[in-house]
Amino acid sequence: MQSKNFLRDWLVPLVVALVLALSIRTFVAEARYVNSESMVPTLEVNDRVFVDKVFYKIDGIQRLDVVVFAPPPEAYTKDDYIKRVVGLPGDEIEIKEGVLFVNGEQVKEAYLAETMNGSFGPVTVPEGQLFVLGDNRNNSSDSRAWGFVPVENVKGRAIVRFYPFHRFGTLE
Repeated sequence: MQSKNFLRDWLVPLVVALVLALSIRTFVAEARYVNSESMVPTLEVNDRVFVDKVFYKIDGIQRLDVVVFAPPPEAYTKDDYIKRVVGLPGDEIEIKEGVLFVNGEQVKEAYLAETMNGSFGPVTVPEGQLFVLGDNRNNSSDSRAWGFVPVENVKGRAIVRFYPFHRFGTLE
């Protein structure tokens, strides 16, 4: 009788909780740890963010979204990256003397800590691809170095920084 109560009272709820937790992490949202300086000042090393895996598919990826993705083979790593989308399919991207232009218009980038060095492009983003940059432009491995990111490589959109607590807030 004791073992039947154990199963009913402990084991079944534990299995249900485990299945729910794994399902949520796999299909809905997950917490991610930031381990590089490529997104400073928006995200700093040791920040933790929630990554939406559902609603970005409904809303679509928008310019300036911060996304987590599997890098293309040209990046020579298998570790997921987190970067800002600056170019959508069909966009022309150009950097002139450190200033980003999308489709010929200058992008106001209040999230940058310092002016970007150099020039790049122009390039046109192919269908099914994205052009991504780190916010720490002078210290970021991104589309300038290894090219476009296939849209299907995107795993989710970073939406909220939840740790450290004093930096809690949405990502814009």
